[in-house]
Amino acid sequence: MPAFTFEKISPPARRAPTEAAPKKPRSVISQMINRIAERRAKRASQVERTAHRDEKPAE
Repeated sequence: MPAFTFEKISPPARRAPTEAAPKKPRSVISQMINRIAERRAKRASQVERTAHRDEKPAE
């Protein structure tokens, strides 16, 4: 016979999400980082396209 037992604890009941909270405007710093990242990604894709174009042998 066990010396002790464990009590089964049920998980907390899920509450339905209340009205969606309005999205906070992004900070100026995060906007600047996003712009820089977009430009860098654009530049990288352009370099990739030109490198891919240069690989094809001309016949």
